Amino acid sequence: MILLSIHNLSFPIEDPVLKFLLVLVIILAAPLLLNKIKVPHLLGLIIAGAVIGPNGFNVLARDSSIVVTGTTGLLYIMFLAGLEIDMGDFKKNKWKSLTFGIYTFTVPLVLGYLGGYYLLHFSVLTSILFASLFSSHTLIAYPLVSKLGIAKNKAVNITVGGTMITDILALLVLAVIVGLSQGDVGTEFWVKLSVSFIVFALIVLIVFPLIGRWFFKKVDDKISQYIFVLVMIYLAALLAELAGVEAIIGAFFAGLALNRLIPHTSSLMNRVEFVGNAIFIPFFLISVGMLIDFKVFFKSWETLEVAGIMLVASIGGKYLSAVMTQKTFRLSKEEGKLIFGLSSASAAATLASVMVGYNIILSETETGEPVRLLNEHVLNGSILLILISCTISSFISMASAQKIAESDNEDTVSGNSHEEENILLAINHEETVERMVNLGILIKAHSNTENLFALNVINEDKNESSVKNAEKLLHQAADTASAADVKMQALKRYDNDVINGVKNVIKEQDITDLIIGLEDEKGFSPSFVYNLYNGYLQNDEVNVLVYHAAQPLSTIKKYAVMIPENAHKEAGFFHSLLRVWNIARNSGATMIFYAPENILNILQRINKKANIEAEFIIMSTWQDGEKTAAGLKEDEALIVLMAKRGMKSYIPRMRMIPELLNRYLNDNNYLLIFPFSEFDQNSPEIRSVGNHDDFMEIGNVIQKIFK
Repeated sequence: MILLSIHNLSFPIEDPVLKFLLVLVIILAAPLLLNKIKVPHLLGLIIAGAVIGPNGFNVLARDSSIVVTGTTGLLYIMFLAGLEIDMGDFKKNKWKSLTFGIYTFTVPLVLGYLGGYYLLHFSVLTSILFASLFSSHTLIAYPLVSKLGIAKNKAVNITVGGTMITDILALLVLAVIVGLSQGDVGTEFWVKLSVSFIVFALIVLIVFPLIGRWFFKKVDDKISQYIFVLVMIYLAALLAELAGVEAIIGAFFAGLALNRLIPHTSSLMNRVEFVGNAIFIPFFLISVGMLIDFKVFFKSWETLEVAGIMLVASIGGKYLSAVMTQKTFRLSKEEGKLIFGLSSASAAATLASVMVGYNIILSETETGEPVRLLNEHVLNGSILLILISCTISSFISMASAQKIAESDNEDTVSGNSHEEENILLAINHEETVERMVNLGILIKAHSNTENLFALNVINEDKNESSVKNAEKLLHQAADTASAADVKMQALKRYDNDVINGVKNVIKEQDITDLIIGLEDEKGFSPSFVYNLYNGYLQNDEVNVLVYHAAQPLSTIKKYAVMIPENAHKEAGFFHSLLRVWNIARNSGATMIFYAPENILNILQRINKKANIEAEFIIMSTWQDGEKTAAGLKEDEALIVLMAKRGMKSYIPRMRMIPELLNRYLNDNNYLLIFPFSEFDQNSPEIRSVGNHDDFMEIGNVIQKIFK
C-alpha cells in the first residue's frame, strides 16, 4: 500500500509515515548542512518549513498534527527557560529583569504606536494592539545559548526574567484591547482578570511543587517521571488560558515550579532537554516556517510599508532596550549583544496577538467586506517580521554566546582554576547504588566528564555468584550515570580485604573523593563505624563522604550545614566546601550554614563571588548544632563537616554523631564530609588553597569552576 501511495503521490502528503519521515529528515539534515556554513540550524528549520509548507511547494499541510507538536515545542522552550534558570541568580537579578522587562516592553510599544497612529493612520485601539506586537518576544535562540553552557550567565538570566514580564504585559494589553473592542471592559473585567491571574500563579508556584515532590518520592520509574513533567507543562498552560493569559506564560511558570525538583545534572533533566531539542522544538520551528508566504510581498506595496514599520519598531525597539539595559547595569558589550539577540525574535506571542486581532471584525464596508481590528497587511507583515527577527536573533545570539563562552573558558584556564577531582563510589549494596551515583554527579564539576569511578571489591573466593553480583552493581551504576550523560568507569577488584582494595584503587586512580553509602535499616552499625575510623579515614589525602539517602536528592528543600571551629584551617576545607557549593548550585536547595562567626564571614565573602541561596547562622557551641540537627523536618537534610582525631577542628563530641544520626535522622538525608588532612604536593590546584589567606581568591576559584 505504501508503495502504491508513493507511486500516486500528490501534494500535500497525507500518508502519516511519509510525513513524519520527511520532517525527521529535515531535522536531521539542517544542523549537518548549515553548521558547515555557520548558519544556525534554527533558521534552517524555519526556512525548510516555508519551503515545504502550504505557502511554498505545498509538500506538507500545516494540519492539526503539526500544530499540536509545534505547540508542544513552543511550550517546551518556555518551560526549559524557567527550568534551567538559576533561582539564586534570578532572585539576585530580579530588579534587573524587571528593569529590562519595562524597557523591552515600553520602547517598542512607543515606536509601534507612533508608526501605527501617525504613519499608517490606524485608530487608537488598533495602534495600541499593533504596538503591543513588538513588545513581546520569543526565546527562540535559547536552546543555542543553553547548548553552549552559558544559560546561567547574568545576561541570559536578565533576559529570561524580562521575557516573562514583557510577555505578560503584552498579552494583558491584548486582553484589554479585545475587551474594549467588544465593549465589555469595566470593573468586573479588571477584578476577574486580576483574581484569575493571581489564583493561577499561586496554584502553579505553590501547589505544583508539592505535587511534584510527592510524586518524585513515590515513583521511581523514569518514563513515568518524564510523562509527569509533560502533564505539568500542559496543565499549567491550560490554567494560564483559563486565567486569561497565553499558554506560554503557564509553561514558564511550570518551569519555575519544578526548577528545584529537577536538578540540572540529573538524568531526568537530561531526558527533558534531549526530547525537547530533538523533536518538539524543531517541530515548532518548522511549523513557524509554514506560516511564511513570500508571494504576498510582491502583491502590495502597502504590505511592504507595514512590514517595514513593523521591523523598525520591533528590531529597533529591542536594540535600544538592550543598549539601555547594558548601560544601566554596566554589562559587557557581548552581554548587551546577547540580550538583544535573545529578545529580538518575535514569534509566539506576536503571532497569537495578530491572529486574535485579525479575527475580530469591527464592522462591514458597504460592499460587505469585513473591517478587522488588524488587517491582512499587518498579518502578512507579521510573517515577514517573524522570519527576519528569528534570523537576526539566531545569528546575533550564536555569535555573542560563543564569544562569552570562549571568554569564560580562557579565564578559567589562565586562572589555573580547574579542580583536579576523581570521585570514587565504593558500592556494595544494590539499594544504595543509584543514590550514590546521583550524589557523585551532583557534587562534581560540570567540566569534568570522565572523573567518576564505581568500585566493587570481591573479598570472597572468586565464585560465580559474587562475580555476577559485582558485575550487576557496576552495570547499574554505569546505566544510572549514562542516563545523565555522564561516563562512569566501572572497576572490579579482587582483594582479601575490602578496605585495602579501596585504598589501592585510591592510589592507582589518584582519587580525591571517596563516597560510601549507608544502608537504610542499618545506618551506622558498630562494624561500619570501626571500618570507617580504622580503615577508610586512614588515607590523609582523600575526602571521605558518608552518605545516607532516605529520599531523592531532588526533593530536598534545605540543607543544614554544620561547620566546627577551626575547620577553615584544615587542608581539605575548601575542597569540601566546593562539594557543598556544587550541591546547592546543581539542586537549587537552600544551604543554612551553622558555624562560628569568623567562618561565616569567609562563607559570606565567597558567596558574593559564587552566589548560592544561603543563610548564615552563628553556632556558639557544637551542642547547639546537634540540637538543630535533631530537629530537622521532612524534606530537610544535614551536612556535617567532620574531623579525625588530631586535626585542628576535631571535637570529641564528633564521636557521638553516628549515634545521634541513628536516633533522630533515620528518615532524613545526611552527608558527613571528612576533609583530607594533607594535600598532594603534586596537585597544584584547589587542594593547595588551604594554605591561602586570600579568601576572595578562593571565591574566584569556586566561581570559575562553576562556569
